[in-house]
Amino acid sequence: MLDVTTMDLLALEKEHSSGTYIKREIQIVRGEGARLWDADGHEYIDCVGGQGAANLGHSHPAVVSAIQQQAATLMSCPEFFHNPVRARYQAALCEAAGMPRVYLCNSGAEAIESAIKLARVATGRTGIVAAMRGFHGRTMGALSATWNKAYREPFEPLVPGMSHVPFNNIDRLAEAITDQTAAMIIEPVQGEGGVHPAEPGYLKAAERLCHERGALLILDEIQTGFGRTGYFFGHEYDDVQPDLIALAKSIGGGVPMGAVLMGERVGALPPASHGSTFGGNPLACAAGLAVLDVLCHSDLIERARTRGEAVMAHLRENLPAEAIREVRGRGLLIGIELKDKVAPVLRALQARGVLALPAGLTVLRLLPPLVISDEDLWQAITIVEETISHAI
Repeated sequence: MLDVTTMDLLALEKEHSSGTYIKREIQIVRGEGARLWDADGHEYIDCVGGQGAANLGHSHPAVVSAIQQQAATLMSCPEFFHNPVRARYQAALCEAAGMPRVYLCNSGAEAIESAIKLARVATGRTGIVAAMRGFHGRTMGALSATWNKAYREPFEPLVPGMSHVPFNNIDRLAEAITDQTAAMIIEPVQGEGGVHPAEPGYLKAAERLCHERGALLILDEIQTGFGRTGYFFGHEYDDVQPDLIALAKSIGGGVPMGAVLMGERVGALPPASHGSTFGGNPLACAAGLAVLDVLCHSDLIERARTRGEAVMAHLRENLPAEAIREVRGRGLLIGIELKDKVAPVLRALQARGVLALPAGLTVLRLLPPLVISDEDLWQAITIVEETISHAI
């Protein structure tokens, strides 16, 4: 065991890390609600929200209690054994979503991979239509559905049968979905791609075209699910019924977890056609049950919608036109498109005690936990407003 008590832990992590992550020069050691603390005792308002994985904030008491109890009982149980916690969780999630079946896995990328496989086996087709600017993950199938060439090109050739169409363009979508299309995959709000919501009628058109042409509609709700947009799922703004929904991030309250909800048009999977060692493990399912209980018995989702609307209205009115192009989003998934690069603004915010994300080179993305207090939220927004104004 390494003795690291006298070592620079930042340097130690840099020495042994894979190198793939561009790290900020702070070491986060503790979190509570919407607040984080670094190793030097500095306190931050968290508008990163675990990249969307911390909708209930950090160390939520209900999630902590569920994990503690389950960890003392049973943590590992492969899906070829029945398990009562898993059974209760599957039933609760399906009821919340209004869908009959679910496949459980460990991450968003796994959920996308599973959804692609499910669509192909259900339809007997291979074509997948995705959207430009869309982001679905970095494993080979998910990466093939992702648009950004910077992510894709180092790993080509990718999975064949993928095509991309402009987001929010119904005419181009109608051209792309054919009798060879297994599925259309799309985010209700493009997060990584710049926080672009689907325009009214776009998801409904995608649903109609898929039904007419025998394809399935896959919605990537990995970032937009579990109350983030002000509804349980982001597609509820458009009143569509997807065939498959990919979930992850906040599904487990901070515990790694993913899932694919399956509609009536999909049917059950053939036995042994897919699987995961850790998928549906009792620890993650216990955490997931706690998350559902909190969301279904609180006003957090409604508050995300009303707070988000108020914040975006305030920013549109008060941010200087010289500095920004647009403020957009849904609920507490907020994007501020700047007229200059976002990196200096992120550094300035961090120095003033607010942690935030980019969404491309010029978009500031805010993903505060849904449990954030009004005081913390408006303090963070004030700092964002002042920082952007001073950057002109």
